[in-house]
Amino acid sequence: MDGADESGRRPGLRLLWVSGLMGFLLCNWVDGFENLNVTKHQFMDGYGFSTPPLMVGLSLIAGAASTGAVCLDGTLPGYHLHRGYGSGANSWLIHLEGGGWCNTIRTCVFRKKTPHGSSTHMEKLIPFTGILSNRAEENPDFYNWNRVKLRYCDGASFSGDSQNEAKTLYFRGQRIWLAAMKDLMSKGMHYANQALLSGCSAGGLAAILHCDEFRELFPRTTRVKCLSDAGLFLDVIDVSGGRTLRHMFGGVVRLQQVGKMLPQACTSHLNPTLCFFPQNLIPLTKTPLFLLNAAYDSWQILASLAPHSADPRGYWQKCRLNYAYCSSSQIQVLQDFRKQMLNAVSGFSGSKRNGLFINSCFAHCQTERQDTWFAHNSPRIGNKGIAQSVGDWYFDRAEVKSIDCPYPCDKTCHNLVFRQSF
Repeated sequence: MDGADESGRRPGLRLLWVSGLMGFLLCNWVDGFENLNVTKHQFMDGYGFSTPPLMVGLSLIAGAASTGAVCLDGTLPGYHLHRGYGSGANSWLIHLEGGGWCNTIRTCVFRKKTPHGSSTHMEKLIPFTGILSNRAEENPDFYNWNRVKLRYCDGASFSGDSQNEAKTLYFRGQRIWLAAMKDLMSKGMHYANQALLSGCSAGGLAAILHCDEFRELFPRTTRVKCLSDAGLFLDVIDVSGGRTLRHMFGGVVRLQQVGKMLPQACTSHLNPTLCFFPQNLIPLTKTPLFLLNAAYDSWQILASLAPHSADPRGYWQKCRLNYAYCSSSQIQVLQDFRKQMLNAVSGFSGSKRNGLFINSCFAHCQTERQDTWFAHNSPRIGNKGIAQSVGDWYFDRAEVKSIDCPYPCDKTCHNLVFRQSF
């Protein structure tokens, strides 16, 4: 497989060329969705590291099996923890890993043989970068906190509770969430004076799903907030007139029995599948929440708005991989997608307790990458980057409701552009 190239570069826009990424996406694209996670840590070229990042070991949750809190293949779930110190000794940041979903028995059987379905296949050491970095010059507000990355191995954004005995599949996302929180509370999180639940992609959706549950773990005196990065998956009509993502989410909800875990305030009047979409969850979330999303979310363009299944003749093939090849009519479709995203957050942004940063970039997940989280040339809206915006909101230094002007006005983007070969 070829990696990404620089064909179609447009002046003034800093493009991100992720070596080997499309090869990874294509060889893991079962039914077009699961394992499509453009923040996989092995793609570290160009992440803005001045020195090698901190590598943090995997810890399995020993007591999880007793409550049935296991990965798809029945192995123990796990997380990576780096202890805080000094002023951050009693502050906790829990970051939920992303990595798509599985919506059929076949795709879940495939997934259980990957790091997103089995701790046997998980990397034993991963780099802590971006919001997880331990360096003040890379992560000024959270560098000395207790920082945790909870690995994702259930395929339903930490929210299912079912199993398939015939194929030995365990859909135990909700139990994994509960087991992880119990374990971390016993390791000192119980004494937290401030806590932040964050997540990227499918983990960003999970951060919304579990935000109020996370708040309830702590006394009211503890500052608790949530951050969803690239988790604002929209229920949109695809380029063929269908609803690709709604169909896929429906499979996840039914197969993994997610419906019983969703807010009753939503499921009492909407189909459970619709209640898996963030746009129907954020109005019900009581805990302060920050939404960070690219207006032209690369994952959603590739897999929801213009997937292969909705584009059998390949009209969108070049455009979905490299925005420089989009026609004027395709750009208009992307602008309409941005408008739908802004409409979805219009009520949410009216609350002072909430935060918002929607930049007009072709990106997906911007907190885990050092070059997008906090670097000299990180993406900005106005004069403020992502790390400063999140910090200002979390610590109540300023109200943050940042919405970028439409493409192509933003010259600070680190856009994802891919090359595909067959």
